[in-house]
Amino acid sequence: MSAAIFDPYAAMVATSRHQFLYALNPLSKVAGLAPAMVLLVFVRDLATPAAFLVLAYALILFGARMTARVLLILLLAVPVGMAAIGLGFSLWVDAALVNDTVALVQIGDWTLFADALQIGFATALRLGAIIALALVGGLTTSGPDLVRASVQQLRVPYRIGYTALAAFRFVPRFGHELAVIRAAHRVRGHHGGRGPFARIARGWGYIVPLLAGAIRHAERVALAMDSRAFGAHATRTERHLVPFRTRDTVFIVLCLAASALIFFVFFPWQLPGKAS
Repeated sequence: MSAAIFDPYAAMVATSRHQFLYALNPLSKVAGLAPAMVLLVFVRDLATPAAFLVLAYALILFGARMTARVLLILLLAVPVGMAAIGLGFSLWVDAALVNDTVALVQIGDWTLFADALQIGFATALRLGAIIALALVGGLTTSGPDLVRASVQQLRVPYRIGYTALAAFRFVPRFGHELAVIRAAHRVRGHHGGRGPFARIARGWGYIVPLLAGAIRHAERVALAMDSRAFGAHATRTERHLVPFRTRDTVFIVLCLAASALIFFVFFPWQLPGKAS
């Protein structure tokens, strides 16, 4: 048998070779794109965040598996949302700061100036670019793989890492138990009526059984971990390896180089004038 059968990370890489983002270590995507996200917080122009947005979209479209729903969100919902956010921010700009620019719209005593519109859309582009860069890793990385990579490469204590893994496993289990509780209430005729208050009342009735199930599950997990001597040793061997390869280093270098190039080409540098 091949090693991919025993290693889910290797299996994911083997089935997604044409979508290169899945073959990368999760930490390489963080290291390569986090500097650009931090940089975007401090820019105020239109061209720089727009260029980073194009870079993020190119990485997502060519390096990730795209369902019709995700593609619709990226190509339609995100641009519409950024346009609405940009227009909203432009309406909140103090008119006294931009009243020396061209007036685009005037309704009574209120005037929309060109610089206000530019400031609003620059803010929207920054938010959109940061979200798009975050989606590069978010759409192509699972939480457990990120935790495993942090334990293996960053030397995060495995007690903390496996606590996070247990939390990841709790979330789908809670969803399953909630579905079971809802089905049981429907079978017993506990509908509680309709409307917002009825939904709140039904939700309140789910809390106690969910808490009881969580306590039982936590007790079973604690007993299982104790029987395996979890925490008794300083280190543990890993069953699922998330390796850091040469391709990860290349990806980080290329992302940093692209970020630097975009910043130096598109950012409106202004050299200080000579003192008179």
